[in-house]
Amino acid sequence: MFNVSFGKMNTFIDVISTAPAKDAEGFAAETDTILASVRAYKEDRHGSERWSNMAVFSTASSLFRFRKIPNLEITAGMIITCADGRYRILSAEDVRGRGMYIEVLAERLEPSVR
Repeated sequence: MFNVSFGKMNTFIDVISTAPAKDAEGFAAETDTILASVRAYKEDRHGSERWSNMAVFSTASSLFRFRKIPNLEITAGMIITCADGRYRILSAEDVRGRGMYIEVLAERLEPSVR
C-alpha cells in the first residue's frame, strides 16, 4: 500500500547526472550535474515481506519515493545523493501510473579506497 504523506518525505535528495569531462590537464574525470533537489521518502532495505518480494533487485539497498519532477525523466544510471551517501538508481517507475510519484530502487555506492 502506498501511503506517503508530505510529512514522511523528510529526506532531502539531489538527483544527479554524471558525465565524463576533461580537466585542464586533459585527464578524463566524472563531473556531476544536479538536475533536481527535492524532498523524498527513504526506506532502507530490511527483512520485511515487501523487500523479500523484490528479490530481483537483490543489490538494491534503498527505496526512494518523491513527487514527479516536471520535464525530467528519472532513469537507471542516474545518482541520488542525500545525507546518508550516494546511491545509483537501478530502476524508476511511476507509482500506480498516475504521474504523481516516482518510486526508485537504488544501491548505495561505497567510496573506493586508493
